[in-house]
Amino acid sequence: MSTAPDITSVAPRDRAEILAQALPYIRRYHGKTMVIKYGGNAMTDPSLQQDFAEDVVLLKLVGINPVVVHGGGPQIETLLKRLGKKGEFIQGMRVTDAETMEVVEWVLAGEVQQDIVGLINQAGGKAVGLTGRDGAMIRARKLRMADQADPSREHDVGQVGDIVGIDPAVVKALQDDQFIPVVSPIGFGEQNESYNINADVVAAKLATVLQAEKLLMLTNIRGVLDKDMQLLTELTPRRIDELVADGTISGGMIPKIAGALDAAKSGVNAVHIIDGRVPHALLLEVLGNEPFGTMIRSH
Repeated sequence: MSTAPDITSVAPRDRAEILAQALPYIRRYHGKTMVIKYGGNAMTDPSLQQDFAEDVVLLKLVGINPVVVHGGGPQIETLLKRLGKKGEFIQGMRVTDAETMEVVEWVLAGEVQQDIVGLINQAGGKAVGLTGRDGAMIRARKLRMADQADPSREHDVGQVGDIVGIDPAVVKALQDDQFIPVVSPIGFGEQNESYNINADVVAAKLATVLQAEKLLMLTNIRGVLDKDMQLLTELTPRRIDELVADGTISGGMIPKIAGALDAAKSGVNAVHIIDGRVPHALLLEVLGNEPFGTMIRSH
């Protein structure tokens, strides 16, 4: 666990100035919902884990309503290897047979979710873990994945889900009672079967349904980079199409960008892809005035 930074050398006047600069952002976002996709290094580095939990609790304490949607790819991969099973991906989606689905549920709805809930509670918040089954929140069906090169072909990716609908009632009820919802991206089908759903897609759809002020997606890079590894601070639909066509956006970044763009087009006021490796990345984005990461625009 990391220790609190030593700020004894910072003059009281400077500390007050820092707090005062955050005031306009606190006022602007007070009472608003922010959906946060939590993944990457921020989930596996103990120091960054604590920073993330503290940021989420601070946002709640100043009147902002954070909703956390988490992934768990590295943790799933670790357990699969321990079981002698190799993970397989097609177009950025994990192929999920019945055995893999059991591992996904155990890791996401168990180990990973409870770690996040515990960290937030330890930091002074009141977090509650949810899956798509809780409150019948995420209804899903089997994903029909067309081949990118030949749309007439389909890939069978097993129990990977396509969202049919999201009922946010349980999330809103928890928010009203000052809890912080922590959502695992697992949905359920008509026959009560479980589906593994891409966490970026769940975060984007949930942000849309909640009409969130912001969707913040933590990644392991500074944002979206061009072929010269330069940060692209803004992306439009046309630019995204160009970057996918030339291979700049590929693999797991495709569903992330697609979900972000859908959310931006559906009324989420701001969608940002930010670097989760930076300490207190959430606060830097929400309560700062410097451009941070990549913003997705609807037009």
